[in-house]
Order: sequence, then C-alpha cells, then structure tokens
Amino acid sequence: MSEVFGRPFGVTKNGEEVRELTLDNGVLSCGILTFGATLRTLLVPGREGTVDVVLGYDSLEQYETEGGFFGAVVGRYANRIAGGKFTLNGQEYVLARNDGPNHLHGGTVGWSHQVWTVEEADRERAILTLDSPDGEEGYPGHLQAKVTYALEGDALSIRYEAVSDRDTPCNLTNHSYFNLAGQGSGPVLDQELKLFASAYTPTDDTSIPLGRVEPVEGTPMDLRTSGPIGKRIDEPFQQLIWGRGYDHNFVVDGRPGTLRPAARARSRATGVAMEAETTCPGVQLYTANYVEEGRRGKNGAVYGFRHGFCLETQHFPDTPNQPAFPSATLRAGERYDQLTRFRFSLKKA
Repeated sequence: MSEVFGRPFGVTKNGEEVRELTLDNGVLSCGILTFGATLRTLLVPGREGTVDVVLGYDSLEQYETEGGFFGAVVGRYANRIAGGKFTLNGQEYVLARNDGPNHLHGGTVGWSHQVWTVEEADRERAILTLDSPDGEEGYPGHLQAKVTYALEGDALSIRYEAVSDRDTPCNLTNHSYFNLAGQGSGPVLDQELKLFASAYTPTDDTSIPLGRVEPVEGTPMDLRTSGPIGKRIDEPFQQLIWGRGYDHNFVVDGRPGTLRPAARARSRATGVAMEAETTCPGVQLYTANYVEEGRRGKNGAVYGFRHGFCLETQHFPDTPNQPAFPSATLRAGERYDQLTRFRFSLKKA
C-alpha cells in the first residue's frame, strides 16, 4: 500500500480528510474508513460469487449524519450508561444523555464520528489509532486507543487496545450490521443464528440492565440451537416488546479473556456461514429494529427494519453502575486488550 494510505473518501464538516483503506488477502477483502475506524465493506465467497455482508454507505455525509453507527468502532464506552452518569473512585462523572435518559456509544461525538490516524497498513492489516483527551465527553483520563483489522485466511480479526493515565470506563466494539445474503437483500429473519450463551442480562424499558444475569432457558432469548433469527422475535415476551426485537446483551459461555465461540450464523440463500469468536464477556445481539424503511445504502441498496443483525462483542451495558457485573474499569497504566474474530465459510444449501 502506498505511503498515502488508501483512497480519498471525502472531507468532514470540520475539514478533515477521510480515506478508505482496502485489505485483500485473496480470500476476503474489506474497506475501512478512517472516519470512525469504520468497516464499510466486507466481501466474502458465496455460492454464486462474492457477497458483501455488511451494510454501509457510499458517502461520507451519510456516515456523519445518519444514525445507526453502521460499521463503526464505538467508544469510549459502547452500549448504554444509565442516566448519563457514573461514580468512579468516589467522584461522579456526568456524560451526555443521547439515548433518551441514557448515554449511548460514547456520547454526542463518540469515536464513531472522529477521524482516526492510520499508524500502519498493508494488504492484509491496518492499524488505526485515536487520542482521547482527559474529559472528552465527560470521561476521566487521557486515553490512547488502537484498533487492528487483519485478514487471516478465511477470517477478519479486530483487536482493540487502549491505555489511560487515569482510571476510566473502557468498552470498545465494532457496530457492523451483517446480512449474510448480501447487503441490500432485505430482512435477515430467515437467516440462521446460534449464540453460545446460556444467560443474558434483562433490561428495563430504556435498555438498561436490571443488574442481574438470568438463564435463557424457557424463553425466546434461548438461541443456543441454530434456527431462523425471526423464529421467536415477535413473541409476546416483555424484553422483546421493549426492544422491538433482539437488542440485548448475552453472556458468552466460557471464561472471559479467552478466545471462545460467541455466535454462528448462515444464509441458505448464498451459502455464506460466519463464526464469531471473542475474548469479551458479552455480545449484544441487535436486529436493526430502529433502521427505518427506505434508508439509502451502498450501490443503490435500500435498507429497512431488520435488514441486518449486529454482534457487538463487549463488556456488559451500564457496567460502571452495576457492581455485580464484571468490571469494565481500565486502571491507569494497565492495557485494555480484547480480540474478536469473524470466520467465513461456504455451506451447501
């Protein structure tokens, strides 16, 4: 790749140049924007040719103005923090309330809407960094983040690293919307999904966890057996009613910090199958319940309600206010280090 990484993709409203990096290892290829460290395209082998399995946009303006965090890296704290505040080391910190009464995905101008620096890039790997000053969006500590995208055979890995000079909440994820039948192919309800999760964290009507972990058994949240995403999504179960579908944190089976299976999905239409592994304690399944009909996507595609599903590997939501949950506090001088890998294969019909 040239010294000037990637191709121009536009200029932000603040006058910052944005570029798109292309990775290609002969099996998979993807496009990554410096805006939000965003995964804009992900091309994988399908039964009848290459399939782009992530939703996205063709213009920078849409990434700046449209909601949904399509493909972006979100932080400093992915997911929600109740009431837009938390207490750490005896001090209360106040954040933006940008999701009803709560704080979501880093605030008013989270990392999804900032231009990252390309530290290094070649045909199969890209390292992007972001410098988050003390007090940004109300968070304590000067934090330096690094995200590494790498194509590894039939897999895309995303590694998240960060260090801070003060204790601070830290929770990073990628917010890609997957559609294994191809972006722009419509709803994903007939695509098959399995979660390696025996428990989840139920929420109130604003998507804030109630502070407990409950078994999925005997509920529509039990996705431990592969089946269509839409099979039970509209059952009269209060959690699904409040979320308009799945928008919940599931507790990944196994020991946090070890790379282990989180999810498995496939489309019978294209034969594309995907396996997700992570070191994170949880994964948020979100079925695009708030993507409005008629949203314009890539290559003339039109998106709408439930046209994708997100697997946001993460710490649990609202952990700074939930002492019973695994801690998401990054201590001063320590290193945040989490890895998620998406592996692709082709299955027979």
